[in-house]
Amino acid sequence: MAPSTLHSSRTRAGSLGSIESKHGLIGSVSRWWMRSYTSDWVAFSLLLVGYIFIAAFVEPFHRLFTINDIRISFPHAEVERVPVSHLFAYALFLPLALLTLTNYLLSSPRHIHHLTTLGFLTSIILTTFLTDLIKNMVGRPRPDLIARCQPHPDTPPNKLVGVEVCTQTDHHTLHDGWRSFPSGHSSFAFAGLGYLALFWCGQFRVFSSSSSGGGGVIDGMEKVLVKRDLLKALLCLSPLLGALMIAISRCMDYRHDVEDVCVGAVMGWVITYWNYRRYWPRLSSGRCEEPYSGMTGEREYAGQGDVNGRYGRVRDEEEGAGGGFQRNVGTFDLTPPVELGPLGSPT
Repeated sequence: MAPSTLHSSRTRAGSLGSIESKHGLIGSVSRWWMRSYTSDWVAFSLLLVGYIFIAAFVEPFHRLFTINDIRISFPHAEVERVPVSHLFAYALFLPLALLTLTNYLLSSPRHIHHLTTLGFLTSIILTTFLTDLIKNMVGRPRPDLIARCQPHPDTPPNKLVGVEVCTQTDHHTLHDGWRSFPSGHSSFAFAGLGYLALFWCGQFRVFSSSSSGGGGVIDGMEKVLVKRDLLKALLCLSPLLGALMIAISRCMDYRHDVEDVCVGAVMGWVITYWNYRRYWPRLSSGRCEEPYSGMTGEREYAGQGDVNGRYGRVRDEEEGAGGGFQRNVGTFDLTPPVELGPLGSPT
């Protein structure tokens, strides 16, 4: 490690240590804030409030259109193949139940249960918030806009007109016609079911190329072959197949164009993968089934807790045996450096 980097790390660690050493209410709150995931839950709550505000009070930008535009003249499906209630069942409640069941069958400690639920819900709300924000700003007409709008018979063709020519009285049906890009069903499905697929890949070690031995540092760096199990791989792929079916149904109902669905699916997958990696190592890691860090008392099963009551660490493949390059994966390492004496003659 470079001297400047080492000095910076020690400076940050010293500042964190000074915060934890404070007494009274400020010190107690600081220690509680640093040793918990409260900031993540606060951010989740803010996103939830922001989404509710957008859904309840924000109307989309209404692009101009022509009543003889064939691209927005498809019929309006009164009965959707995947209505919102079914979307919540398929991409929210079912994945959450399967995540909980997986942790229960694997006898995971409460820290794993906590991070699994937190990561899943954060992926859902962040994806939904950003999708609705973009929907309202873009204001792209849906393929069934004319059927929703029911323009006045005197509306001239081949002329750009606005929402004022519509005779539709149902507020949601009308204004939702300008929320085509990107597809909310697609992003939501790939956020919820995509997180389930990533979690299963990590827990079942589908892409892991090595397995850590149990023992010391040297044993932990040994490479052990892991059998590639096609059945597990197909199980992990099944949530993505379900998300794909939900996305395709939006084109079948003429709610979205292909590009709306593709962009929504990519958004949901990218946001979910980014959020998954905030808590879990890459899927090819030898320790991909363990989160980056946890509070003392919640990681006893792996012996990762720090004796001083701070976060533990998870060793990654980049870390060399015997204390080579060590990646800070959870929080700052607040333990003081160990001074090594001169090497003695071999015995």
